[in-house]
Amino acid sequence: MRKIVIDATKKGGTINKNIYGHFSEHLGRCIYEGIFVGKDSNIPNVNGMRKDVVDALRHIKVPVLRWPGGCFADEYHWMDGIGPQEGRKTVVNTHWGGVVEDNSFGTHEFMELCAQIGCAPFISGNVGSGTVREMSEWVEYMTFDGVSPMADLRREHGREEPWDVPYFGIGNETWGCGGNMNVEYYAGVYRHYQTYVREYGDKKIAKIACGPNEGDYHWTEVMMTACHCPTGPVGFCNVRMDGLSLHYYTSPGKEAGRGSARTFGRDKYFHTMEVALHMDELVTKHSEIMERFDPDKQVGLIVDEWGTWFDVEEGTNPGFLYQQNTMRDALVAATTLNIFNKHCQRVSMANIAQTVNVLQAVILTQEEEMLLTPTYHVFDMYKGHQDATLLESTVEAETIGTAEYAVPDLHLSTSQSADGSILMTLANLSLDTAQDMNCQVDGQAVHSVSARILTEAVDACNEFHAKDRVRPQAFTDIAVKNGAIQFSIPPCAVMEVKINA
Repeated sequence: MRKIVIDATKKGGTINKNIYGHFSEHLGRCIYEGIFVGKDSNIPNVNGMRKDVVDALRHIKVPVLRWPGGCFADEYHWMDGIGPQEGRKTVVNTHWGGVVEDNSFGTHEFMELCAQIGCAPFISGNVGSGTVREMSEWVEYMTFDGVSPMADLRREHGREEPWDVPYFGIGNETWGCGGNMNVEYYAGVYRHYQTYVREYGDKKIAKIACGPNEGDYHWTEVMMTACHCPTGPVGFCNVRMDGLSLHYYTSPGKEAGRGSARTFGRDKYFHTMEVALHMDELVTKHSEIMERFDPDKQVGLIVDEWGTWFDVEEGTNPGFLYQQNTMRDALVAATTLNIFNKHCQRVSMANIAQTVNVLQAVILTQEEEMLLTPTYHVFDMYKGHQDATLLESTVEAETIGTAEYAVPDLHLSTSQSADGSILMTLANLSLDTAQDMNCQVDGQAVHSVSARILTEAVDACNEFHAKDRVRPQAFTDIAVKNGAIQFSIPPCAVMEVKINA
C-alpha cells in the first residue's frame, strides 16, 4: 500500500485562480465556428457567441482568457476589428492556413465574450508589426473614461463605459514569429512600449513581458536585469514588468513528426509524459533566476501557452492545428496543473492552448454539435484549487516507463479552501497497475470524504457519435479508517478527492 501524507499545518501560498486560464487565437476554428457564429446563425447564440460553449466555459469557472494570439497578435491591427461589420477590413491570416480573416470578431466581441463567461480579458498587443502609437491608442480606446479621440470613437461604436483590461501582453514570442528579436534588443523594445500602456484613473493594468521559449534561461536573466525595477518607499520606477511569460508545449518527436494525437504505443505514451513533466524543471529554473532579482515576487511567471501538440487530424487543414484529445491529454493536463499548483508562489497565471478546436482544446465543435474533451473534465475536477491555499503533500511514487523514458507513477497536489475542506488531485500514470493508497492528513481531523474519477483506456477519446465515452464518475470505493483515507486508484486515472473536516 502506497502512502500519501498531507500536512494541513504547512501552507504553501495561494493558488492563483488564473493558473486555470485559457487561450483563444484567430487560428483554425477556435474563434470562428468554435466560439463565434454571428447573431444570425441557426446555432443558439447570445450576441453571436455560441451558448453551449459559453455555458461549458462558465461551468469550469474560466478565470482569464488570452486573445487575439499567439502569432496572430503580431499581425493584428485592432482598428480593423471595430465599427460596423460591413466596414471592417478583410485580410489574410498569413500565420494560420492563409485563410481570409474578415475581422467580424474584434475588441467589442471579445469583451462581450469575456462578460458572458465571467472571466478577465488578457490582451496581447502587437509589437511585431505594430507601432507604439497603435498599442497606446488601443489601451486608450478600451480603458479611458474621459473625453479623447479614442474614447469618443469607442462611444461612437456603441460602448459608453470603458472596459477593465487587467492584463496586457507587450508582444508575443518576440524571439520567433513576433519579430525574431534577440533578448537584448527586445528588452529595450519592452521598456519603450510598456511606457505607453497607460493606466487611466484607478484602472490597473498588469504589464506582461514576452519571456523565454522553453529552456532559454539567458532570456529570463536579461529580462530580469533590464526590465525589473523593484518598487518601494525610496525612488521612482518608470519601468514596470508585472509578469514574464513562458511558452512550452508537450510535443514528442518534433524532428521526425509529432505523432498522432489518438494512435500511439507504450513508448510514445511514456515519451509524452516525460516531456510533459519537464515543465517542473523549466518552472523551477526560471523561478530561481527570477528569485535572485525579485525575492518579493512582484513579477509573476505567466505560462500563457502550454499543452500537447501533435500532428493534425488526417484530412484537416494543417494550418488549423486540429487534434483529438484522449486520456493521455487528460494525464498531461492533470500533472501540469499539479506542477503549477506547487509553484504557485511564482506562477501567477497559465493559459492552456487552446480553448476550442485547436491543439489541446477543452471543447470540440462540429457545426451545431459540441463535445467536452477529457482535458475539459480535468479542469472541472481541479477547479476547486482556484484561490485555495496550497498544502504540503507527498506521495510514495515509483519510477515506471520504458528503457528510454521514465516517469513517476503517481503525481498529486493538495489545497485547502476557506471553509477548511481539502482538495487532493491525484493521477496514476501507469497503464496497467492499480495502486492501493493510504492517505494521512496531519494537523486536521478527517470526518468525511467524497471523490470523482476520470479513467479509461489511454487512447480513449470523446467523438461526436460517442460524446460521453470519457467522463468523470462518482467514486464510492473510498473510506476513512482509523483516521486515514483508504482507496485504490486504477491505472490511467485522474482522481478528485474532497476531504471534509
